[in-house]
Amino acid sequence: MKRVTFIVVLTAVFTLGLAACQTTPAGPPIEDEGGVIAIEPGAPIRIGVNTVTSGQGVDIFGINELRAAEIAVADYGQIAGRDIEIVAEDTLCSAEGGQTVASKTVSDETIVAVMGHTCSSSCEPAAGIYEEASYTMVSPSCTAGALTASDAPRSFMRTAFNDNFQGEAAAQFAFNELGARSIATISDGSPYADGLAEVFSATFEGLGGTVITREAVNVGDTDMRPVLTTIAADAPDLIYMPIFPAEAGFIASQAVEVEGLEGTILMGADGINAESFIEAAGDAAEGVYASGPSAELSDAYNAFLETYVAEYGEEPPAPFAPESYDAMTLILQAIEEVAVEGNDGTLYIGRTALREAMYGTSGLQGISGEITCDEVGDCSTASVEFVVVEGGAFVPAPEAE
Repeated sequence: MKRVTFIVVLTAVFTLGLAACQTTPAGPPIEDEGGVIAIEPGAPIRIGVNTVTSGQGVDIFGINELRAAEIAVADYGQIAGRDIEIVAEDTLCSAEGGQTVASKTVSDETIVAVMGHTCSSSCEPAAGIYEEASYTMVSPSCTAGALTASDAPRSFMRTAFNDNFQGEAAAQFAFNELGARSIATISDGSPYADGLAEVFSATFEGLGGTVITREAVNVGDTDMRPVLTTIAADAPDLIYMPIFPAEAGFIASQAVEVEGLEGTILMGADGINAESFIEAAGDAAEGVYASGPSAELSDAYNAFLETYVAEYGEEPPAPFAPESYDAMTLILQAIEEVAVEGNDGTLYIGRTALREAMYGTSGLQGISGEITCDEVGDCSTASVEFVVVEGGAFVPAPEAE
C-alpha cells in the first residue's frame, strides 16, 4: 500500500459506515453549539495528525505515531462511503510548535478532529486553542498529569496513561525493585519532566526514601558535567531523569566520567524509551532503566505489528504506536456514530456531538488495552512496564528476588 508522509489519502472497501448514518431532507439537518462541519458529496473526512516529526531524538516518537495512525485509518475503512484523509503537521515537541500547529489546524474548518500532539509541552498550549474553536484532540503520548486536571480544557483527551500514575509506579519500582534509598532528579523544565519528577519524588519520600537534590538542565544542553558533579557530592543510589533522548544521552555518557557516580543507577521514563536514546548514549546506555506503557499481547496487537513491519520495514522504534492506533480508532468510531447525511449527500458532523461521543467511549477493545474514557478525558487502562538496556537494546527489567 502506498503512503505519503504528510498528507495521506487512503481508500478502503466500502463498509457499513453508510448504514450507520441517517438520511434527512436537504439542508443542514442538525444544530450544534460548537458548530457543524459540512462535508460535500465525495469529499473526504479530514483528520489532523499533529505529531513531532523533526528534532534530535524526539522525531522518531511522532513518526512512529503517524505511521500507527495511517494503519488505523486503513484498517477502519470508509465512513459513509467517504475516504479518510490524514493532514499531518510537525509540532516540534515545543510550546511554540504546539501553538502554531493548533492555530493552523483550527483555521481549517474541514478538519474534523485531531490525533495528537506527541509532547506535553506542545499539548498544553494547543488544548486551549482547540477548546476555543470546539475542536477535540486525542493524544497518544501527552502524559502530563495537569492536562486532565479538573480545570483543564475538555478539548484534550488521551489514550496514554497519566503521569501521576507513571511517576508513582516508577518510584515504587526504584524503591522496591532496584533498592534505591536516595535519589536525585534531573528535569528539563517541561510540563512533562517537571510533573514526573514531582510525583516520583513525593512518592519516593512517602516510601521512606530521601531526595538529595533536584537539578535541571535545558533542552539543547550538551555539557552535563556541572550538574552531575553537584549530584555526585552526595552519591545518590539513583538519578531519575524523565527527559528526552538527546539530553539523557549526554547525561548517561558523561556520568561514567564523574567520580562519585560509579554505583549510581540511571533511570528515565517513556521519554527515553526509544532506540534514539541508545544511539545517543552509546555504550553508556547499558544498565539504564526506563518506564513505558505495557503492550497487551493480543491477536490484534500481533496483527498490528505484522502490518507495521510489512509497511515500514521495522518494528515500532518508540513507544505509543498502539496508543496512536487506538486514538485514531476512537476518533473514527465517534465520527461514524454522530455523522448525519443529508438528501443531497452532504455529510454533517456536529463538533459538540462528536466530543460527547468521544468522551462516551467505553469498552473499546484497542490494541493497547481496553479504552474507556472518564469525565476528564483519561481513556487508558494500560499499566506501566519497566525496561533496561542490555546488549544495546531495551529488554524487560527483571524483578527483585
